[in-house]
Amino acid sequence: MVTLRAMTDREFQDFLDESVLTYASEKVRAGNWSAEEAQQRSIQAHTELLPNGLASAHQHLYTIEVDGAPAGRLWLCSDPSVAGGAGFIYDLLVAELFRRRGVATAAMRLLEAEATRLGLKSLALHVFGHNTAARALYLHLGYEITNLNMSKNIPAD
Repeated sequence: MVTLRAMTDREFQDFLDESVLTYASEKVRAGNWSAEEAQQRSIQAHTELLPNGLASAHQHLYTIEVDGAPAGRLWLCSDPSVAGGAGFIYDLLVAELFRRRGVATAAMRLLEAEATRLGLKSLALHVFGHNTAARALYLHLGYEITNLNMSKNIPAD
């Protein structure tokens, strides 16, 4: 059984450490940031969004559990000034051991119920183009592509 619960302080610290590194790496892979600047820019982004940790206004951080065992995390922002008033999902991670078992789908459905409880009418998110598994999940859940950026490296002569 998949459930969501509020993240603990210890889980939040682990999340923050991992999320900063993961976000920096994803931004480099996508070509948005250089490797030299990525860590600092990721720290800055997380600090701006979570200035008071778990107590940061409009930020809801959840631990995904499967039969009572931690299996991942979800981060939802309910700030009405973000994403045109939609709730914005900053992060979804399911641990490798729990992948391909419907955990992410169940967690996202639970998050929809949380979003409704928070008064949100819609949800939005960003997914990196190279993350085909996440894109497939979100399309399966009924999310629609609203923007699409593309690039091409041009070889030097």
